[in-house]
Amino acid sequence: MIHVRQATTLDASSMADLLNAIIEKGGTTALTRTVTAADIKERMAAQGDRAVWHVAVDEAEAVVGFQWIAPNAKLPPEACDIASFVQIGRTGLGIGSALFDATRKAATRLGYDWINATIRADNEGGLTYYQSRGFRDWAFDDGVMLDSGQVVNKVSKRFDLK
Repeated sequence: MIHVRQATTLDASSMADLLNAIIEKGGTTALTRTVTAADIKERMAAQGDRAVWHVAVDEAEAVVGFQWIAPNAKLPPEACDIASFVQIGRTGLGIGSALFDATRKAATRLGYDWINATIRADNEGGLTYYQSRGFRDWAFDDGVMLDSGQVVNKVSKRFDLK
């Protein structure tokens, strides 16, 4: 059974471990450098009061996924960015759906009109996940250089809350 709750800084180490496994595997996230619990805590604090972080935990309270929304200076104020991460080997089990239910409600409560997801064009799982939630394509970025020097294309999808 998966339970979704608002993340706290006490979850930062578990979130960093989960994210680092995804980064190390490669091919799905635009992040290419590993992160620490301090990095996660710093990001949580820096995003302000229009950001919300959720974790999905299993019966043992182990973090098996997390998702956040936050404003982005490149988006209008009525929009927020979303990022989603599910533990390797646990995708397709409803974790992402449970996270998005909580995140969608939080975005509405915070007064956002729509959510932006920017996904690597070669991340088929991520593209499928957001498409299955009702996100639709709205922008494309070709030739984006990642911190590692790798060049990828990105697809931005939007989910209208209203």
